[in-house]
Amino acid sequence: MANESENKKPGFQFNIIKDDPLTGHKGQNIGSISLENIAPVYIDIDTQETFIDMAGLHARAEVEKRVKWVADKSEVEGDGQKEYWIVWVAVERKDIGPVYAGVAACYQMVNKERRRGYKMMHEHVNMLDRAMKSKIDVGMMDDASKSSLKKFLQNHNMEIWENSGELKRILENH
Repeated sequence: MANESENKKPGFQFNIIKDDPLTGHKGQNIGSISLENIAPVYIDIDTQETFIDMAGLHARAEVEKRVKWVADKSEVEGDGQKEYWIVWVAVERKDIGPVYAGVAACYQMVNKERRRGYKMMHEHVNMLDRAMKSKIDVGMMDDASKSSLKKFLQNHNMEIWENSGELKRILENH
């Protein structure tokens, strides 16, 4: 009978957990990633409908279900295609109160009729990482989508918006 530890892959192992990774016993969950203060905000580029779908943290948002992800965008293009921005939004508490600290956007296209989706997975991972590191990266978004994001974040929580000076400056003309 093989030892279970022999079957494990070597290398660095980490967990994605809900709560603060530094609570609990010494050494427990050190090196873990906490997604407690991150939310995926989706913007439909055509309709400008903006919404949060927490299942997007695990690529299981409603817009992403029942599609096979492909690297060739042409497999997705055509009748039934829908384009989205997924905007990773990280909230932190600072001396002035809660702020939208990290905001980073990336593109994806879904065609439910063809059951295909296009996204650059490394881009989504990198943008999630940027948001978690309190970076703001929305430069590739079109003006209408930036405006929708601004309105959505203001309506979601005006106090957080008012405390978010850097993001307010970046989106002030939208």
